Amino acid sequence: MIKTILSTELPVNERYMIRKNIIRNGDGKKRICIVTGTHGDELEGQMVCYLMARQLNEQLENLDGTVEIFPALNPLGIDTIQRGIPNFDLDMNRIFPGDKNGTMAEQAAYTIIEDLKGADLVIDVHSSNLYLRETPQVRINVLNEKELVPLAQELGVDFIWVHDAATVLEATLAHSLNSTGTKCLVVEMGVGERINHKMCFRLRDGIFHLMQEMGMWKGEVPTEQLADSIVCKGNKVEFLNAETSGIFITELKCGFMVEKSQEIGQIVEPLTGKILSRVISPVDGYLFTIRAYPIVYEGSLMARIYHE
Repeated sequence: MIKTILSTELPVNERYMIRKNIIRNGDGKKRICIVTGTHGDELEGQMVCYLMARQLNEQLENLDGTVEIFPALNPLGIDTIQRGIPNFDLDMNRIFPGDKNGTMAEQAAYTIIEDLKGADLVIDVHSSNLYLRETPQVRINVLNEKELVPLAQELGVDFIWVHDAATVLEATLAHSLNSTGTKCLVVEMGVGERINHKMCFRLRDGIFHLMQEMGMWKGEVPTEQLADSIVCKGNKVEFLNAETSGIFITELKCGFMVEKSQEIGQIVEPLTGKILSRVISPVDGYLFTIRAYPIVYEGSLMARIYHE
């Protein structure tokens, strides 16, 4: 069942609408929500929503409970492939929990929170931006570590990053939900404005595996691609930044182990053919973020490496 949770009039006979697909079967009372499209340039969540809806429709008899799919929390951003809300210069993931009597964007944020409240679990799917490539990971506030890490492990993502509370932005969807008692996992993967099919299929399987553990799914779930997640806690991440400006060249992808002193890539000067600097791993560890956009400036983030 398709339900419109918000409809606001726009100029030129258009409407700003946020819709969800409610898929329900059996006597189960549990409810899980898949949300994405908060940032219009993050597209992997669109394929995840499609894959979830398709499999649920094809195997509805295996569902015992309710799954709600929200493909576009920022529909104008999705339509125009803009990260924020067009014409408002506003990052939607910085205005939660919103305001019932505020601007259009604040009213939308308020409506989304109220609609999601009370779910047994919300999975907030993000891609990275245009500049970085991320291995599939879940990011969790240390204050919610006890409740959320076991759930994140059932998703079978490669990496779980438990953040210090001081680094968490309070105006995000996940923080607003978790602070009011509705559990929310933030998934980050891939790169902006692209869709990595393999990552999307893996996350779909991970969500069904989690639903299976929650008693909501009776069907078979392939687990071959699901990982035994690395859990990162505390200050164990090395941030590698560019020493010079130039063009970044690398043969590496993220999602594997690197050794201390291993070359991650080179920053080069096309005009002269010179290597301006080399990006070197300072530790033995797990490379879970790497620069995707080749034009870099001094200080640009090039990679993140988890180490013991």
